[in-house]
Amino acid sequence: MLANVVLLALLPTMLPAGDAWPEFRGPTGQGIATAKNVPTEWGPDKNLVWKRPIPGKAWSSPVIADGKIYVSTAVGSDQLELRLLCLEASTGKQQWNTLLFTKKARPQHPKNSQASPTPLVDVANGWIYVHFGPYGTACVDRAGKPRWKNDQLDFAPVHGTGGSPVLVDGLLVFTRDGANLRELVALDAATGKVKWQSKRTPVTGNAFSFCTPLVIEVKGKKQIISPASGMVGAYDVTTGREIWRVMYKGYSVIPRPVFAHGLVFIGTGYDSPSVLAIRPDGTGDVTATHVVWKSGSRAPHTPSMLVVGDELYLVSDAGFASCLDARTGKVHWSQRLGGKGYSASPIAVGQHIYFLSEDGVGTVIQAGTTFQSVATNRLGERTLASYAVLEGALFVRSESHLYRFGDKAD
Repeated sequence: MLANVVLLALLPTMLPAGDAWPEFRGPTGQGIATAKNVPTEWGPDKNLVWKRPIPGKAWSSPVIADGKIYVSTAVGSDQLELRLLCLEASTGKQQWNTLLFTKKARPQHPKNSQASPTPLVDVANGWIYVHFGPYGTACVDRAGKPRWKNDQLDFAPVHGTGGSPVLVDGLLVFTRDGANLRELVALDAATGKVKWQSKRTPVTGNAFSFCTPLVIEVKGKKQIISPASGMVGAYDVTTGREIWRVMYKGYSVIPRPVFAHGLVFIGTGYDSPSVLAIRPDGTGDVTATHVVWKSGSRAPHTPSMLVVGDELYLVSDAGFASCLDARTGKVHWSQRLGGKGYSASPIAVGQHIYFLSEDGVGTVIQAGTTFQSVATNRLGERTLASYAVLEGALFVRSESHLYRFGDKAD
């Protein structure tokens, strides 16, 4: 049965080496980097190529394509200017700074920002999509000129914005899981018009979540995997129809799904997070039949997970990194990392796993079933954004700056 599942985790081997980081968690959306010569040691005085201030406050991660870096931000406290910036990847020099929306700020969690969703680049045509949750969504061209804006999809978020969009078959898809509704939305990527809205299966309790969808392919057909409070669903790309669902207890779900070895791996959110491994080849409610394993051992509330080879890697918000057998859930090791609090999602560069704490401690380990530390790096600034990677370069966004570490750029 598993032989019929296309493993998108193998996709990095078919991608050009390290020439783009176009969306949240990179080319596959699963934290796998194909770049080489990425530094394992870095800091304010080590392997620093450039450092540039970024105005405003945002925890969105940087994305990169065609030698350009794109970062979103929210400038102001009461009246927000929601902006997208473009910088040269080689020098950090700003190319443009486009104002997309001016909105009155809404209440948010102290740890969140008003611009937490990560932009997305369509590398085929160079269009950049930027999402600000209930404030609006926009598409700009390479010169920063808006192609379209849509601020008609308002809803009542809880704790602020969160999930990033995904691009599939000409559709820009994102979640609207707030206090007053729970749904998945698809916009026409060329026009910004709504193509479909898919209401989620009802659940009791807190309805809000902040998850980024993941597109997979099962038996030759694409599915949009989208966790939410109380359930994870797989949705048809063309219609938004729910294909299958697994129910669980949990809310405020944040980690982006991971797909490998014929299994979808998700986190179930607050208050007691678990990791579920699910076979995605069912229909309807498959809670009782398709959950292969479940683990509550130091599961993350916030950081997404990572599969390298046969192992699943994760880090809890408290900073315990763990390595599990992806097929069985057996825990190989669990180790306390340095730093206070973890929100950024780990990445894999070759056989190295990179973690980043909220107080700017970057830990690099060797992938494997025994814990082997490679380096511990200290930025000295707060950061909740996730890494971005290019050939020979590591990019880190802090509370007020964007850094490039690695080889000197051409």
